[in-house]
Formats: sequence, structure tokens, C-alpha cells
Amino acid sequence: MKKILFLCICIGITSTSNGQTENKKWNIGLHGGITQYSGDLGRDWYETSNTMYGFGGISVSRYLGKLFDANLLLSKGTIGYHDGTGDSFRSDFNAVALNLRFNIVAPEYIVRPYLFAGVGAILFDNDLNFHEENYDYILPSAGAGINFRLTPSLMLNLQESFLFSNKDRRDGVDNAEGEFKKKDAYLTHMLGLTFNLGDSHDEDGDGVSDNKDKCPGTLPKITVDKNGCPLDKDGDGVADDVDLCPTIAGLTTLNGCPDKDNDGVEDAKDRCPDQAGLPTLKGCPDADKDGVADIDDKCANTKQGTKVDSRGCPVDSDNDGVMDDEDRCPDVAGVVSLKGCPDADGDGIPDIDDKCPNVKGNEVNKGCPEIAKADIVRITYIGSKIFFENNSDKLKVASLSQLDELSKILEKYNAATLTIEGHTDSVGSDEHNMTLSQKRAESVKRYLIQKGISESRLISVGYGETKPVATNNTTLGKSKNRRVELKTNY
Repeated sequence: MKKILFLCICIGITSTSNGQTENKKWNIGLHGGITQYSGDLGRDWYETSNTMYGFGGISVSRYLGKLFDANLLLSKGTIGYHDGTGDSFRSDFNAVALNLRFNIVAPEYIVRPYLFAGVGAILFDNDLNFHEENYDYILPSAGAGINFRLTPSLMLNLQESFLFSNKDRRDGVDNAEGEFKKKDAYLTHMLGLTFNLGDSHDEDGDGVSDNKDKCPGTLPKITVDKNGCPLDKDGDGVADDVDLCPTIAGLTTLNGCPDKDNDGVEDAKDRCPDQAGLPTLKGCPDADKDGVADIDDKCANTKQGTKVDSRGCPVDSDNDGVMDDEDRCPDVAGVVSLKGCPDADGDGIPDIDDKCPNVKGNEVNKGCPEIAKADIVRITYIGSKIFFENNSDKLKVASLSQLDELSKILEKYNAATLTIEGHTDSVGSDEHNMTLSQKRAESVKRYLIQKGISESRLISVGYGETKPVATNNTTLGKSKNRRVELKTNY
């Protein structure tokens, strides 16, 4: 008897109700079903045309956790095999089983599948004779099942159990020779009803037992209804304890407060409760979209994008008669005809566009005066008097005085730019001449920078032999092609 109690391990497994929880930790069940055999004589598993015998049982299970429980099953029935050829056996049995079950879903689900594994013992003796030859160990048992919740305390259980014996003798043939896979095994198909036992519990202390509480975890001192959920007097779906307007039906998005014009601003805070508006303007509309509510706007229908003051009227920050949204120079008082920009030299070119804001000029020269013809002629002449060492970009000493004069002319027209073009004759490769002409133009540029002319006013370009002004077939023509050209512009 001690051995049987020590081996308390199962050939079937009982189902626990889906409602079995830590508040109702015990469950009992009544079960019935059929057995099938697999061994040396043959295999009956899932063969409906072969032998099947019945059994019945009583189960007790204990809640261990949200997904786990332990089951004890006591069962009694018949196991056997008969294929119609004479090879057969039949034996009555009493069994005890203990299994650990893993529930795939939590107790609150109505349909709850599970897997299990355990161990047990079968006594093949109707008279409960506990001699060693009368019982086999089940090592192990395993299977799966499913529970259906019929009521909070009543469950319907379906289960399949695979039982692997440590012996190979009940069918009268022993061919296992110690191999586990050749020993006798059994399959049970079980159907049962199980019942949860235990006292009701009120975890959140709201006066509604947990098994009836549809809102578990209600905060203390919250008034609840018969279902354990916070009261909602105005029926707007927002519980009274968080409803900012508990006596008036409202919107959940506004914590239970109403919004007649549906603009997202609750009526109590809406300056225009009967007219849909903007949350940023406390629920009032803004027809001209200037950021000032219509009820405050003194200049309705302002052009969209116009900068306005607190009254909704266009702003003229510099008080020059040109509104900021049209004023090119909104922070400096200017001339209306020049879109609010000043013109210090009075040449009709606004200072922001005038390259010579303190000297009268013209539009063609971007507000700068014309370069005197005499100076243009002199600049051209100077270009013809710039010479370099042979096959080099080094300026000859005679050229330096010419460039000094050029720098003084450029200082007179401090907004003008100068383009320095370098040219060569055809002697040498094209690539060499292009490089040499570029270097010579840059030598002139560097010298002028040393004389105080801003680099931003100087552009150097080398053209090599690509722009001859004379034939390269004569010595005189070649000398004319070896040149520097200077061009001024604004």
C-alpha cells in the first residue's frame, strides 16, 4: 500500500474548471471513458473497429498558479485486446495518477486547452491484492485536453491520455527485453464534469465578490453598481469618480463633459459654445485665419498670411505706411514706392539692392555710377602692358607699376568687379597653355589682392590658346595672342 501511495501517478488526468482560481483552489470531478491498447498483440489506438473497454474515475485538483495545477485521479475499469483471431487478453484494473498540467490560457477564458505530464500505477487485480506481480508503473503518462466552462463553477472536460508502462506482461507476451519502446502502452479517451470549490472573495473590497465583479481592482471608496463597476449617473460612459461633469452626459474624450458644437472644447470653457471653433482660440472661429478670434477681430477678412496685431489688424512695425506682410524692409522706415525700403542716395534703387548705396547710380549698374570711359580705356591699356617671364606666371617688374595704377582705378569704383582673362599663343600643348594662362591670370589677381582689392571683386580665368586675336603663324601674331585682358562690370 505504501508503494502505491508513493507512486501516486496518473493514467488519466482530470480537468480543472476554467473558473478555478486562487480564491477557489480546489476542484473535484466525475469522469468516464474508454481504454485502448498498444503492445505485442497489436495496436488499437484510434482504431474504432477494434476492442475498446470502459472505465470511470474520480478526480481532485489543486490550483498552483494562473497556468498550472496538480491533479489526482482514482479510476477503475477494464483494459484488453481482441482482434478476432484468438490473440487476446482482458484485465480489470484499479489505478491512481498524479499529473502536473500546463494550461495554455488563463482561467478567465471560457475554452481552455491544456497539456499535462505525470506518473502513476495500475493494479491489475479486482480484489486489490498488492503483490508486486499485480501492478505496473506508468512511466510516464502524457496527453492533452480541453475544458469548457458551462457555469462559473461547472466545467465539461475532454481529455486524451497516453500511458507508457514499465512492464511488458499484461498481454501474455513479453518481447521488450528491457526496451522501453516495446513495452505495453495504453490510451484513454475521457469525458467528465468537474466542480470548483471555495469561498467567494472580494479582492478590491467594493462589496461585490470577485466571481461577479466585472471591474476588479476598483480603487477604494469608489461607489460601484451591482457588477462592481464605478457608478455613471449620467450614462455617458465615464465613471462618476473621473467625470468632471457627473450630472450632465458628455464625451469620454472630454472627461464626461458636453460639447454642443463638437469643436473639441467643452462647453464650460468654450467662449463660443454654439459655434464650432478652434481649441487654440477657446472654441471660437477665425474666418480670416489670422490667429484672432472673430469676436475680437477688428479687421475682418484680413488677407491670409498677413501679420496682425492683437486686434486682428495688419501690423506696420516701422510706421512707414507699408504693412509688414508687404514691406520688404519691415524693420526700417522706407519709401512706399520702394515697398517700404529706404534709398539713402535717392537714385531710385532701394539700399538693400544698391551696390553703391551712398552714391547715385543707375539700375543697369545696380545703383552704382557709370565707369568713366577714360578709366575703361586706361584699364584696357593696362591689360596690354602686363608681361610675364618666359614660359612662366611670374610678373615682370615693368608690369607692377601698371597694376598699381589699376588698383587705384578699382578703388574709385569699389562696387565694380574685374575679370582677368589669361591668353597664350599656340606654342606648346593645349593642356600646357590652358594651365599657364590660368596661372598668369591668378598672378594678376594675387597682386591686386595684396594692394587691398577684395578677392570677392576679382575673377581669374585662363583660356589658353582658344581665343586668338591674331594668326599664330607669324611672330607678330603670336605676340598679340600672348596677352591679359581686363574687363570691369557691376
